Amino acid sequence: MVSVKDIAARCNVSVATVSKALNGYSDISKEKRDYINAVAKEMGYFPNAAAIALKTNRTYNIGILFSDAANNGLTNEHFARVLQGVKEEAESRGYDITFINNHIGARMMTYTEHCRYRGVDGVVIACIDFDAPEIVELVNSGIPVVTIDHVFHNTTSVISDNVKGIKDLVMYAYHMGHRRIAFIHGVDSSVSRDRLASFYRTLEELNVEIPEHYTLVCPYRDTKTSAEMTRKLLEEKEPPSCILYPDDFTAIGGISVIEQKGMRIPEDISVMGYDGNSFARVMEPALTTLAQNSEELGHRAAEQLVYMIEKPKTALVERIVVEGKLFEGHSVKKL
Repeated sequence: MVSVKDIAARCNVSVATVSKALNGYSDISKEKRDYINAVAKEMGYFPNAAAIALKTNRTYNIGILFSDAANNGLTNEHFARVLQGVKEEAESRGYDITFINNHIGARMMTYTEHCRYRGVDGVVIACIDFDAPEIVELVNSGIPVVTIDHVFHNTTSVISDNVKGIKDLVMYAYHMGHRRIAFIHGVDSSVSRDRLASFYRTLEELNVEIPEHYTLVCPYRDTKTSAEMTRKLLEEKEPPSCILYPDDFTAIGGISVIEQKGMRIPEDISVMGYDGNSFARVMEPALTTLAQNSEELGHRAAEQLVYMIEKPKTALVERIVVEGKLFEGHSVKKL
């Protein structure tokens, strides 16, 4: 490995001069800086990460805490795109990323301990049980944290506009003539609470009343439960004319039951999803859904985290909202 001493010998200058040139100091001439940097590049020099950490007290490494109850991991297209956004933004700012977990091999440890073990400068937390004691411990640890789709009082959060997203879907169904709109929503979380409140609020604004049994619970990405909930709705004396699912993947379970009963979409019943996954656009018929701006969520989260790391004295706790966009598809009938 090429060292600073090797570059100094090649350029016939002191180690201190090479260090100043590589770090962009202005007390040596531009010509000398350019020459030394050109030689360093030619020799294949890369600064040692450990040495940089000792000098700057920073590792230029961001932790990603990414997990969900169903262990879907990167098979969850929405969060895969969120992660891609984090990765692109972090790398553009000179940071690497490390996945944070609660073990190293067979050795168990808390998320905070793993962050300190890996020496990350900050952490992006996404798709996790935010009420878990280990998460609360990490948020209160003093390590810079940005959360995605959850709000803590003491750290910055980047969230999808779930309120507007559900409102856009309900308004679309309403303008297509639907009044019997059911909502199979996700299990209790800040995202689910915002969506359910927006669902009821929008219907209230439209002077539409629905029976209590039109709102049912289903874990995200759980096609088995969504199938059961859909069957329950279809067996009602007065079934809904349109069903909104918690996500596009879950909608598949409902659609399978609808088809098993010999019903057609949207001729006999209309359906809507949430997320805007790629398969929703190629389904037949294409699924009406709210396309989240997933990569932008990741970009904004990494951007905010880097700012907190590099400018801690001026960083403010913020709540950044990222809007999605309605994809009309062809799964909602005009009544």
